[in-house]
Amino acid sequence: MYRAKRAALSPKVKRRVGKYELGRTIGEGTFAKVRFAKNTETMEPVAIKILDKEKVQKLRLVEQIRREICTMKLIKHPNVVRLHEVMGSKARIFIVLEYITGGELFDTIYTNGRLKEEEARKYFQQLINAVDYCHSRGVYHRDLKLENLLLDAAGNLKVSDFGLSALTEQVKADGLLHTTCGTPNYVAPEVIEDRGYDGAAADIWSCGVILFILLAGFLPFEDENIIALYKKISEAQFTCPSWFSTGAKKLITRILDPNPATRITIPQILEDPWFKKGFKPPVFDDKYETSFDDVYAAFGDSEDQHVKEETEHKPTSMNAFELISLNQGLNLDNLFEAKEEHKRETRFTSQCPPKEIISKIAEAARPLGFDIQKKNYKMRMENPKAGRKGNLNVATEGVSSSSIPTCG
Repeated sequence: MYRAKRAALSPKVKRRVGKYELGRTIGEGTFAKVRFAKNTETMEPVAIKILDKEKVQKLRLVEQIRREICTMKLIKHPNVVRLHEVMGSKARIFIVLEYITGGELFDTIYTNGRLKEEEARKYFQQLINAVDYCHSRGVYHRDLKLENLLLDAAGNLKVSDFGLSALTEQVKADGLLHTTCGTPNYVAPEVIEDRGYDGAAADIWSCGVILFILLAGFLPFEDENIIALYKKISEAQFTCPSWFSTGAKKLITRILDPNPATRITIPQILEDPWFKKGFKPPVFDDKYETSFDDVYAAFGDSEDQHVKEETEHKPTSMNAFELISLNQGLNLDNLFEAKEEHKRETRFTSQCPPKEIISKIAEAARPLGFDIQKKNYKMRMENPKAGRKGNLNVATEGVSSSSIPTCG
């Protein structure tokens, strides 16, 4: 009851960033928070990733974050989470993303176990479509895993989190990437060996691990000892369960080939008989021009290009009954609300003066060992001897009939 009253007294706060009205927090990390928001012009729901500029600079992650944003601006595919726009204020960066409501594919597997082959194939087809598109734009994800695969309201797969992605400009003179990254259970053997690797081949390996999990309900490579885990990955020590179809086994074996030179490629996957069954090519409009002006403006120091952050306080209006109910002794909630929990209370009235009533209570409490403090019509009693639930405290307050409001 106390909490409900405090909430009623607190003013409603609306926070806006540009044309977006911010709502509840739906995710939180070390230096970033993701909040649900609404475009006040179109009423479209979005997710806004909010980054603290100072924290990003201290962690020396400015270039990585900028790269993530630029990467996502290059990708506009029905199976990739879309980045709508980027905004910046003096203290924060706001990345406006497509709002996905279906949760993570990981949760589906964790809750329901392995998928039927037809369903697993559909998700794998969408994953390969998205990865192929990214590779065609010179973008390698490098951290493909179930947790980074989301589902929209229609059950379609959406690839997210390009925080570890790499552009072709980062490829060294030998034509390979050299940054060791990714999640251990999904990472390709050549990434572990740290001798340089082809980003496309490494992504394909991760896709193979994902397909295995979708069909099996568990990881192909797992060990509590990280050295033992890396050994299993490097030697491709895995076994397909008996319920895998022949076509699925053959494809997974070709994908989880520890030699990137002989590992199956995406063009070859697209021609695989098991993969092609029921295949539906993605439909999207790729005719657009990509501008990074908003990215530079968001990370810049020019206040003219900063977005406005506004906080609007709206006082809560209260009717007469709500005002009266703020007095615990005159709580009228039980007349209007059905409560799941019922608290038994004993109330009494007396024609005696408040001072006399308080004196009678004190007189009865002293023999029980209570310390008594009195002031005007208020009295506080405390038992110095603690029980299982601590010290017993009792507070009383006398209210004369003249102080009770009446309704004419």
